[in-house]
Amino acid sequence: MKIPRRGLCLVIAAPSGGGKSSITRALLELEPDLCRSVSVTTREPRPGEREGVDYYFQDRASFERSVQFGAFLEWAQVFGNFYGTPRAPVEEALAAGCDVAFDIDWQGFRALRDALPGDVVGVFLLPPALHALEKRLHQRRGDDPAEIARRMRAARDEMSHWREFDYVIVNEDLDRAASDVRGILGAARLEARRQFGLRDFVHKLSE
Repeated sequence: MKIPRRGLCLVIAAPSGGGKSSITRALLELEPDLCRSVSVTTREPRPGEREGVDYYFQDRASFERSVQFGAFLEWAQVFGNFYGTPRAPVEEALAAGCDVAFDIDWQGFRALRDALPGDVVGVFLLPPALHALEKRLHQRRGDDPAEIARRMRAARDEMSHWREFDYVIVNEDLDRAASDVRGILGAARLEARRQFGLRDFVHKLSE
């Protein structure tokens, strides 16, 4: 029995190299009612990235106009580039009972929660140890010492905001962490306040 409900925003945040993108991809493969929020960015596309699938790519002037018109639920500057979450597709998905996954940072989570109070569930991923995070960064970013040091400083700042989130998971094993996040999503979908069809369902039961 599928009772009508409002969708939710599932935010998976972590320091760079913390596994948020991998876990988001795993969930999207397993959950047909979950879609990924596609952000707008001013950075250049990386090899293999596709417009409208990985990001919407804009120049800075266009991005700034979108900010002025209130087109973003949240936006931020990260490592010299701007990123933002388009408002319209998220609000349409929530109203249709679909859930939206976000792999944004703590600033984005805070802004999204302020923009959509009651619709946002936040999960923060911690690494099992700092050296494990540094190893992942080397695998992703190469061996540029300055870049790795900058990312590690940013990671320490990110991790200091774990208290703001609803759930915290230590990502020691990717499959286990993905399973835990999936469990959180399942529980959040069943919140009574989110299932607006419950009143009618219970009324029919008592007829």
